[in-house]
Amino acid sequence: MEVHNQETSVEQSKRSAVNIIIDGISGIFLPIVNILSAAGIMKGLLAGAAALKLVSTTEGTYTVLNAMADSLFYYLPMLLAYTAARKFKANPYTAVVIAGVLLYPSLTTRFADHETIRLFGMGVTSVNYPASAIPIILAVGFLVYVERICIKVLPEVIREFFTPLISIVVVSSATLLVFGPAGSLAGDVLAQGYHLVYHFSPVGAGIVLGAMIQPMVIFGLHWSLVPLAINNINLIGYDTILALMGPAAFAQAGAALAVFFKAKDKKFKTLSLSASISALFGVTEPAMFGVNLPMRKPMIAVCCAGAIGGGMAGMFGSSAISFAFPGLATLPAYLGDGFGGFLIACTAGFLIALIATLLVKLGPELERMQALSK
Repeated sequence: MEVHNQETSVEQSKRSAVNIIIDGISGIFLPIVNILSAAGIMKGLLAGAAALKLVSTTEGTYTVLNAMADSLFYYLPMLLAYTAARKFKANPYTAVVIAGVLLYPSLTTRFADHETIRLFGMGVTSVNYPASAIPIILAVGFLVYVERICIKVLPEVIREFFTPLISIVVVSSATLLVFGPAGSLAGDVLAQGYHLVYHFSPVGAGIVLGAMIQPMVIFGLHWSLVPLAINNINLIGYDTILALMGPAAFAQAGAALAVFFKAKDKKFKTLSLSASISALFGVTEPAMFGVNLPMRKPMIAVCCAGAIGGGMAGMFGSSAISFAFPGLATLPAYLGDGFGGFLIACTAGFLIALIATLLVKLGPELERMQALSK
C-alpha cells in the first residue's frame, strides 16, 4: 500500500511538473499569438508578391513593408521578455532591457562575424539572438531568483534602483556566457531531432502529428511545439510542424459543420456553425470543446482526418515560411514549398471529417447536446 502511494505521488509530481512547463509556455506565447499571426500573414503576402513580380525586392516599398513584417520576429526576444516576466512575476521592464542587451547592434554584428568577445576574461559564444526564444525565457527565469535575492538582502533605501542594476548586470552576463549558448544548443538539438524524424518519414510524421495535435490542444501540450516551430523558421527559414498541424484544424471545422447539418435545435445549429467558421480561421477551441469533443464520434473523425491530411502534407513537403497557426486568414504564411499540396491536405482534412461525421450515427449524443443548449 505504501509503495502504491509513493508511485502515485511520483506520478502526480511528474504530471504537475509537465503542467507547470506547459502552463508557462502557453502563458508566454498566448498574449502575442495574434500579433505573430498578423506578422506571419504580412510576410507571406510579401513573399507571394515578390514571387509574382508585383514588387521588386530592390524597391524601397519592399524594404519598408519587409521591415513591418519582419520587425516582430527580429525583436521577438523583447516581446517574450515582457510576457515571460509577467508570467514568472519578474520586473517586465528589467527583462526587456536584458533582451535589448542581447539585440544590441554592436554585439549582434560581432556575433554575426563570429568575432571573439571577452567578458570578465571569459569567451562569449556567438549566438544568433534575433528571433530566438529559448535564451530569453531562460534568462527571465533566472531573473526571478536574482530579484528575490536582491529584495531580501538589499536595504530598503537602495533596493528600488540597485535591484534592477544588479539584475541587469548579473542576468545579462549569465545569459551571454551560459543561457544563450545553452538555449541555442537546446534549440539546435530539438530542431535536429525533429528533422531526423521528419526526414526519416515525412508521411509518418504527418500522420502521427496530424492525429495527435487536436487532443494535444485539450491539455495545452501544443504550446510545447511553438518554440520549436519558431526555432525552425529562425534556423532554416521554414517550418513543417505548422503545416502538418493544418489539416487537423480544418477537420475540426468540417466535423462541426456536419453536426450543424444534422442538428435540429436552432440554438445548437447556430453554435455548431459559428464554431465551424471559427475553426476555419484557426481557432479550433469552440468547435472542439463546444461541439466535437462532447459528442466523441466527431472528435474521432477529426483525429482520423487530421492523420490522413497530415500524412498528405508530409508527402507534399508542405511548410510555413513564417509563424502563424493554420487557418484561412493565415494561408499566405504557407506560401513556401508544397503550398498547393498544403491546400489539398487541408481540404482533404475538412472533407473527410465532414463526410465521416455525416455518415456516423449521432442520435443519443446529438439529443444530449441539443438538450443542454436549451
